[in-house]
Amino acid sequence: MNDTIRLLACVLTSFALTAVLEPVVIVAMRKLKARQTILHYVDKHEGKSGTPTMGGIGFLIAIAVTTAIYYPSWRSGGMVAALFMLAYAVVGFLDDFLKIWHKENLGLKAYQKVIGQLGVAIFVTLYCYRNPQIGTTIRIPFFDVQADLGWWYVPLCLIATIAMSNAVNLTDGLDGLVATTGAVYFACFAGIAFAAFAAAQRAGDVLQSGHLLSVACFCAAVVGGVGAFGWFNFNPAKIFMGDTGALALGGAAACVALFVKNPLLMLLPGIMYLVSCISVIVQVIWFKATGKRVFLMAPFHHHLEYKGVKEWKIVYWYAAVTAIGTVLAWMSLAE
Repeated sequence: MNDTIRLLACVLTSFALTAVLEPVVIVAMRKLKARQTILHYVDKHEGKSGTPTMGGIGFLIAIAVTTAIYYPSWRSGGMVAALFMLAYAVVGFLDDFLKIWHKENLGLKAYQKVIGQLGVAIFVTLYCYRNPQIGTTIRIPFFDVQADLGWWYVPLCLIATIAMSNAVNLTDGLDGLVATTGAVYFACFAGIAFAAFAAAQRAGDVLQSGHLLSVACFCAAVVGGVGAFGWFNFNPAKIFMGDTGALALGGAAACVALFVKNPLLMLLPGIMYLVSCISVIVQVIWFKATGKRVFLMAPFHHHLEYKGVKEWKIVYWYAAVTAIGTVLAWMSLAE
């Protein structure tokens, strides 16, 4: 199969599988009464209370199956990324399950969630550190240089993985927000991985080219999966992805950046995830120090809501800024 066609097939297959699976997940979650409980202070979302959650199950299965179909090697970077994604999904599933069980928006305690995320992040770090196709050398955006971090790669990898999984989870607060930004983010890294694959192929590096092609296939599958999920998640959402989907996508977002040796590059197409994370940190620190709030509500997308910006406009602008970040990411790699 032509490699470009393989990537397109990954997008379409994952899209089709998700389109088939999500209605089944919606019916199942309704029967199981797996419904979202909205926090009382998020009064603008009161009408969303009771919407089925854990919709991430559908597109995560589609992504993993698609990756296995088009690059069926359990040792490939793409399949390993899919496995790490599913590992983060388990942490998110436990959080969602406890929220449903207790019928309130209180799942895993913060330290329990961090322990789960750290456990997966350690395995991600060990895989990257010991894999000759990844290693401790990273590329520096906008400069045609590479830096071997040695042991410093370990804390970078751990922080990047945990931070991104939480940042995406924090961004998952509006209908379609993570589905749209996620599709653009993974399209960016699908292109980056595929371009690196082509370069490795020209250089005759069979192992490296195989690794990069599998990562590109995985990214393409994510684009198709979250793209189809958006159909069910756009306002008014028929189902939410829950922590099951958001933590998994965040972990996957970090993995693909690490696997193509560009962990710093995730800050560009992932700019709005960074905004979500920073807005929460600033809000908490400033409130504890002064008793006052910087934002009407954090993360930042809720602040925009309370400023009167329509939900669909926030989603549009987040996607647009993510697309600009993608263009900058590509510019940073231009020789």
